[in-house]
Amino acid sequence: MATANLPTTIRAVYQQDPKLTTLKLVQTPIPQPAGPQDHLIKIKGTSPCLGELSWEVNFPDLFPPNRERVPGTEAAGIIATSPPSSPFKPGDEVYFRLHARFPGCLREYTIVHTEELALKPKTLDWVEATATPLSTLTAWQGLFSKGILNKNGISGDADARAHNSKLRVLITGAGGSVGAWAVHFAAAAGAGAVVAQCGSANIEAAKKAGATEVIDYKKQSIAEWVQEDASREVDLVLDCVGGSSLAASWSAVKENGVLLSVAASPDELKPESVTKKLAKSTWFLMDCKGDDLKEIADFIDARGLKPQIDSVVEFEEFQAAYDKVEQKKAKGKVVIKVDI
Repeated sequence: MATANLPTTIRAVYQQDPKLTTLKLVQTPIPQPAGPQDHLIKIKGTSPCLGELSWEVNFPDLFPPNRERVPGTEAAGIIATSPPSSPFKPGDEVYFRLHARFPGCLREYTIVHTEELALKPKTLDWVEATATPLSTLTAWQGLFSKGILNKNGISGDADARAHNSKLRVLITGAGGSVGAWAVHFAAAAGAGAVVAQCGSANIEAAKKAGATEVIDYKKQSIAEWVQEDASREVDLVLDCVGGSSLAASWSAVKENGVLLSVAASPDELKPESVTKKLAKSTWFLMDCKGDDLKEIADFIDARGLKPQIDSVVEFEEFQAAYDKVEQKKAKGKVVIKVDI
């Protein structure tokens, strides 16, 4: 199915040299769907990810040679054309996170695959929907796919809630984009305890999201907190920070527990004094699953939740937006308006 009156050329931003974070705006032919899963999406907005412009240098095996280097892996937009087998149709409002190896969303139209797509939450506007996929997918999969909580607890499944009620979960960086969503998800799934590590400014928000215990990292380390009471040990740690918080998480996780990080390898930061063995300790990357985003959209719509947004900029301010994220000056997501 196709939408008429598509342009022949579009505005697109390229990272011409993978060793540099400099971006350039050009006119380029509109991308053409070539595979049975390809959808042409009119982009409404996209959001930079920290470190994104260095991924090709740091993880060269993940990228094909001579790729079209358009940044922007998460976005929201409107389907312009869809393949015959697709459950989506032109005009559908969608949100998604693209695999990083593909050309991204910092252009007026891009190609997205069926498996990556979901209808955007009805309760979110375009800016909010743009800021949502990456953080929510990371939190959701860290708890339910890679972690040991059962997502069916959210819908009230009795067996799932009974399972989850026996588990204590620690979320570091609970004031950030990923961590804040993780607190919401874990609490809604019925985890026995949801421990949020965050700064004092985010304590009330963490409690409102469902945290049952809070560690103010400005006043107390995770190691100090657990040393006060051994029963505070947790079954699952979802680390969203890395560094000293990840290292200290080893003291908080139970023997045979699970320690996951989106920031660094837990084993590389394991203190020499720690002798406990875990069922799993690993750094993980989220997967671009539209099916997960569908469940997340239902969750958001049912609860009226919103993402954390630092700022919203015009398309022409793309370089400043990426610079702000790369310099770690953003508190929440930075959204680049492409057609909002």
